[in-house]
Amino acid sequence: MSAANNNLLTLSGVHTHIGAYHILHGVDLSIPRGQLTMLLGRNGAGKTTTLRTIMGLWHASSGSVHFDARDITALETPQIAGLNIAYVPENMGIFADLTVKENMLLAARAAKRAQDMDDTRLQWIFSLFPAVEKFWNHPAGKLSGGQKQMLAVARAIVEPRELLIVDEPSKGLAPAIINNMIDAFAQLKKTGTTILLVEQNISFAKRLGDQVAVMDNGRVVHVGTMQELADNEELQHTLLGLAI
Repeated sequence: MSAANNNLLTLSGVHTHIGAYHILHGVDLSIPRGQLTMLLGRNGAGKTTTLRTIMGLWHASSGSVHFDARDITALETPQIAGLNIAYVPENMGIFADLTVKENMLLAARAAKRAQDMDDTRLQWIFSLFPAVEKFWNHPAGKLSGGQKQMLAVARAIVEPRELLIVDEPSKGLAPAIINNMIDAFAQLKKTGTTILLVEQNISFAKRLGDQVAVMDNGRVVHVGTMQELADNEELQHTLLGLAI
């Protein structure tokens, strides 16, 4: 398999404008199949805008986005999601007035009723996120922040996805819940799911990442293995202004 074919998602020279603001300045990014890629960078570097551009929530003003060799640059968000891509935004996007079960059912496109959902997969999700089972019939708005984050990820994987994109899954979470989240992503990796994570928690990134891309000022300025970045303090300081 060629290097190009080994990449599930490829951004080439992507520029994104939001109103008068030029946010992405020629992003080049390749996401290898079956790996977990960390997208790191200081606040305001363009990480969330990159994810939203991939999902068609904002459209690239130039450049291209290819998924599985298909040009998805101009597609609308529902079409992109229909290609078996799941996105967990930073604000989680939970429907507060619906129960946990109803939130999950909305994401299960193959199911019209709760009993139509794949029970084997649900039990696996419950093993990853026990709170989802515990609060199955509770309004999602009543959950704690950590429980909502678990629900957001559980909802994204209620059916097998080819690509999972998650924006800052550990933000504001207690260490015990962060460890639970790390375990869940590690299990997802074992299923062959390709994952793209934006993360500020560097220890989280270090424990999970295969590949890392670092953004600054709307561009990708470094690509390499997570291990390489974790082992190189000078590189960490140069790229991120911190030490892992």
